Amino acid sequence: MSPPRVVVVQFPGVNCEYESLRAIEAVGLRGEIRRWNDARGAVRNAAAVFVPGGWSYQDRIRAGVVAAKDPVAEAIAEAAARGVPVLGVCNGAQVLVEAGIVPGIEPGAVEVALARNRMPGRHGYQCRWAFVRRGPARCVFTEFVDGDAVLPVPYAHAEGRFTTSDDDVARRIASGEGVAMTYVTPDGERAAGWPDNPNGSMHAVAALVNPGGNAMAIMPHPERSTWLHQVPTDIGGPWGRARARMDDPLAPGPGRALFESLRRALS
Repeated sequence: MSPPRVVVVQFPGVNCEYESLRAIEAVGLRGEIRRWNDARGAVRNAAAVFVPGGWSYQDRIRAGVVAAKDPVAEAIAEAAARGVPVLGVCNGAQVLVEAGIVPGIEPGAVEVALARNRMPGRHGYQCRWAFVRRGPARCVFTEFVDGDAVLPVPYAHAEGRFTTSDDDVARRIASGEGVAMTYVTPDGERAAGWPDNPNGSMHAVAALVNPGGNAMAIMPHPERSTWLHQVPTDIGGPWGRARARMDDPLAPGPGRALFESLRRALS
């Protein structure tokens, strides 16, 4: 039997499609990159959909909004509504938010924004590493991730701050509804401020998921920490120690856990 097929949607300006493909294939799934103007049929028949990072349509107007109006975004929304796993990373997360797929309390409504980073004495694009752990919301991409695990993952964005002006949505997120992953300290405590919370995201949210638990928007890049050799030598903690030893440079890295969770969910 052929492995389940994960369609990676390549919008103009996306630049993470190949590393996303490798992360998918590393867990035994079958990945397929499809251009935005030739992806609707593939999305409709996919076991899962991946919207990768980059700068779709040069982030014109604001990040992700033009791609969210593309016809293929309708097919992605329809797939999510059917329960198909949909993962948006960084710019892909921005697309899912702008398309009203995540958090999806009212399907199709844009309920949160990914606003400009808030960093003391800094502004604009930032590329570093952060620590995340699984949140309270049920999510296909974190269901099989150890709830106590602290995962170092890189981030690379200028507009990654989850925020909302809707009081009801804010209340729901504050209670943990839809929170798939949070930024934490290296010891696993919820991040209180920069740099542990790298963008000022409300309630230290790193990823939100729809009510069905199958569509997740995450700002850090798990595909960029799929292998141990991608982890910095000075990151500290158990992953830093494993990286320092690095008996096997192709051993799984911390980001692999999200893709393993998807594989197990599809098996």
